[in-house]
Amino acid sequence: MRDEPRAFVRLRALVAACLLALSLPLPATAAAPEFGFEVVAFHPHDRRVWTQGLLHDGAGDIMWVSGGRYGRSTLRRVELASGRVLAERRLPKPLFAEGIARVGDEIFQLTWQEQVAVVYDAATLEPRREFRYDGEGWGLTTLGDELVFSNGSSELSFRRPSDFAVLRRVEVRDGDTLVAGLNELEAIGGAIFANVHPTPRIARISPRTGAVTGWLDLSELVRQVEQRGGAKVNVVNGIAYDPARRRVFVTGKYWPAIVEIRSPIFVPSD
Repeated sequence: MRDEPRAFVRLRALVAACLLALSLPLPATAAAPEFGFEVVAFHPHDRRVWTQGLLHDGAGDIMWVSGGRYGRSTLRRVELASGRVLAERRLPKPLFAEGIARVGDEIFQLTWQEQVAVVYDAATLEPRREFRYDGEGWGLTTLGDELVFSNGSSELSFRRPSDFAVLRRVEVRDGDTLVAGLNELEAIGGAIFANVHPTPRIARISPRTGAVTGWLDLSELVRQVEQRGGAKVNVVNGIAYDPARRRVFVTGKYWPAIVEIRSPIFVPSD
């Protein structure tokens, strides 16, 4: 038998190497890093509110708070320094309020299982219109000219404010692991931040790929809030950003405080 040409031998070796590489498991993607935080200030908050959404007004020291529970759901405009309620809209008893976001002069408010988003005039709190959607509504924020929507799963959907139509979806993963329980949302520095229910952790998420790029564990903050309030509190739920002064606020369900915090996780990395 004649010897095989050298070129053929090299080609056969290359094919064998490729087949071996394809048969090997893919390397695991590294998990996202953890970041620390420091408390800047505690602000009073009505601990009777089952906080589902938190939003800075964008001017002054005014916050928007969405409170849930059937028969107790509200949308409030609140003075940050005092916790005083400046305006309030009570929702009909069949509606369970969830996340909120602002687009121009309007506030969008999700409902949990009622599959309806209510749009209000931000100045008067008068309802203007409603949008329907499939499934549950949990968190909502504004990123550029889109709304970002969570439903308690590992999925984020990006929606058009004019008709609430879904433009695209991403699955959120930390490395190779799906991250479910995505709840209240906030856009900061081009990234999406999400409370991960029922944990005290906040995930920083790439809106393009859905990759988690950082974690913030607020377990210690929960302990501090409980010590100050003298009672157990419920889960962390609520993230708000003041772009004018680059302040970040967090709170939770039945928390007696809205807490301003500082962390390198909120500083854009690019």
